[in-house]
Amino acid sequence: MKKTIILIITVCILAAVLTGCASPAGPSKEEDKTVKTVIRLGGLKGATTIGMVKLLEDNENGTTANDYKFTMAVTADELTPGLLKGELDILAVPANLGSIIYNNSQGAVQLMAVNTLGVIYIVEKGVDSVKTWEDLRGKTIYATGKGSTPEFVFTHLLAKNGIDAQTETDIQWKSEPSEIVALMGTRENLIAMMPQPFVTVAGTQFPDLRIALDLTEEWSLREEDSMLVTAGLIVRRDFAEEHPDAVADFLAEYAESTEYVNSNLPEAAALVEKFDIVKAAIAEKAIPYCNIVCITGNEMKNAVQGYYEVLYGQNPASIGGALPGDDFYYEE
Repeated sequence: MKKTIILIITVCILAAVLTGCASPAGPSKEEDKTVKTVIRLGGLKGATTIGMVKLLEDNENGTTANDYKFTMAVTADELTPGLLKGELDILAVPANLGSIIYNNSQGAVQLMAVNTLGVIYIVEKGVDSVKTWEDLRGKTIYATGKGSTPEFVFTHLLAKNGIDAQTETDIQWKSEPSEIVALMGTRENLIAMMPQPFVTVAGTQFPDLRIALDLTEEWSLREEDSMLVTAGLIVRRDFAEEHPDAVADFLAEYAESTEYVNSNLPEAAALVEKFDIVKAAIAEKAIPYCNIVCITGNEMKNAVQGYYEVLYGQNPASIGGALPGDDFYYEE
């Protein structure tokens, strides 16, 4: 009996030793999956978010490198507090806002990419009289964006063409593009400065509406060292420093998304409607005029710096009172 007890104890000890020395079982395939980085995105309901729709669709299908949580808003004021509080990581916002936030937060954000070039057009309803800037001299022009970048850009381009906006044009400022569209229904002839996709919306209602001048093209003709920029992608500096690989993956996936949107209009338009930006029928017609891009690195820096210099010359407050430093421009 005593020998039996000793034998049992010996076997138990050996089993324990062997178990301790054995290699631990490898993780299952399910456990071996890489955990995705959560990136909280924000965008505005309009052209600045259209380039993102394929990325959002791929995210829903689980095929993106990161896990994206998206918040859409009507105005940037709804998003920027969340960014500064660390509740959002990357935003698609008006390009000048990135500089304003940078200057007001001791450099807490960086510009990652230009995602939308100019979307502003001079349109004419009922007549075919505007061919050049000179044709705007002495004319009444309905417009939106007073006190913001559309006004500064328009004033700058008028001046570049020898026209004083204050004394040689009659600019009637309206609070929303929809007000101008309503006026089109009551007047035979009308000239207006409007952004996309509202130009397309108006065109569906008024077949005699035509684009007279593309401000993006006009800017490029007169400002060779910069581009007319509508919006960009900004990132919290802390987030970019903590997750460089995730940010690099995002930029790659965003670039693929913009390429898809520009190359697959019907499919992209359907996604634009799915994500509640604008109806597909409007989106399909508007996308070619929305100048959706993904410009990064030195090309981004060169394009934006010249644009900021023009805005600063018009109104320093439009970019936060000072030109941003080199550290504002994100580099991988």
